[in-house]
Amino acid sequence: MKVTKQQVVTLVCFIVSGLLLVFAASCSLEKQAADDSEHKHIEDNSGEHQVTGDIPEKKGFVANLFCSACHYGFSDEELARTHELAGVGCERCHGESERHRSDEDNITPPEIMYPKAKINPTCMMCHPRHEIRHVENHKALLTGAKTIFDSADEGDNQVYCTDCHAKDHRINVRTIRWDKETGEMFK
Repeated sequence: MKVTKQQVVTLVCFIVSGLLLVFAASCSLEKQAADDSEHKHIEDNSGEHQVTGDIPEKKGFVANLFCSACHYGFSDEELARTHELAGVGCERCHGESERHRSDEDNITPPEIMYPKAKINPTCMMCHPRHEIRHVENHKALLTGAKTIFDSADEGDNQVYCTDCHAKDHRINVRTIRWDKETGEMFK
């Protein structure tokens, strides 16, 4: 049987492709096992598993570099670290930052960048109703919402996820401002 050069090249490519797939799959399984071992789980009375809240130590907080140029101090903050470990960056919750970064007056009010009406729907994209533990404590948050992506009608009694879960995550107290012409920091 005569084998052509084209057949040999095809066979070699097929073998190399197969080896790469096996290697990629083994790396993925190792990473998944490592990721799974980082979180300790407990079982509550309902038999469901929950993360204990223990956050593994990591070297340095990885944030959007555009954000961390002005907003600092998140490396020890539980809310930021938890989301970072889950692969959730600043813009996933806070929205696209181009307009905010390009603001020539060096400051964009938070309600313009990200309106309060978007807070609960944004949180519930990753934390849907059925996953919220202690639902009794969240009734004010959930009452009146048509879907998990809606908030109750805004009013004087509106409750936001961030009222309790992000008390220390107030960006405006950590803002560094600078003069874009001179590069000097404002006091």
